[in-house]
Amino acid sequence: MKTKSGRVTGGALLMAFTLMAAAQPVRFQDPLGDDNGPGTYVYPGSEVYSPGSFDLTAVEISLRRRQLHIQACVNSELQDPWGTGAGFAVQMVLVFIDTDRASTSGYRKGLPGTNVRFSPRDSWEKVIILSPQHQSHVLAEARRKAPDLLADGALLVPKRSSGKGRCISGNVPAESIDPSERYDLENWRYQVLMQSNEGFPAKGDLLTRKVNKKPGKHRFGGGHDRDCDPHVLDVLAPPAKGGEDEISAQHEMLSYECDPEGRATRWATLNLVTVD
Repeated sequence: MKTKSGRVTGGALLMAFTLMAAAQPVRFQDPLGDDNGPGTYVYPGSEVYSPGSFDLTAVEISLRRRQLHIQACVNSELQDPWGTGAGFAVQMVLVFIDTDRASTSGYRKGLPGTNVRFSPRDSWEKVIILSPQHQSHVLAEARRKAPDLLADGALLVPKRSSGKGRCISGNVPAESIDPSERYDLENWRYQVLMQSNEGFPAKGDLLTRKVNKKPGKHRFGGGHDRDCDPHVLDVLAPPAKGGEDEISAQHEMLSYECDPEGRATRWATLNLVTVD
């Protein structure tokens, strides 16, 4: 992009803008009514967790002025009952991206507190957190609970995520996803997790809200009281076109097994989705 004198050449600029113009937005859909994790989860008792507020319906990923723009929509009007100023409060969206389509590189564990893994043929290089909390706070939590991901440049947080209508969105610099600046969005693979923003997370959890056996005022129910169940309400299921068959596929991915002591004997295991 730059000459030895540090000047950006016209040809390099033209090439960069051509690459970005060629990158087409990618879109995924998710069926309605599957915001129940492996099929058993129920919402907390507080009215701030309104029906459909964790029901992922659509995701769009695009390039906008050298920024990767993420938009994730749910089946309910967003609200900000806790006064975050972001236009939403109870949701947290995690967007995992596999940029090289190689199962031998990247990561296979989800973020701390999600209690998910990725299948042996699926791994990811980048994760973007759309949180109603300020970037500085999310990064401070990540430095304590996922320092390896931060050091590797694998964990990214928009300067500010925002909610409007039914959609949560945020931007990160595109070059932080792909330093080569090829931005081949259609050949990347993705997974999107719908979580709940937790202001007072457990010691090892990265701002994730737990799922327990019985629901509480601010706890999801239908899971397990130990950390062997996935703390995830909704995910994309291949082929991510919104078909009803994707509900059972999600339930299968998020199914899990625990031993009598509450240790995971089979983790919830996710697949990535591709663009047709």
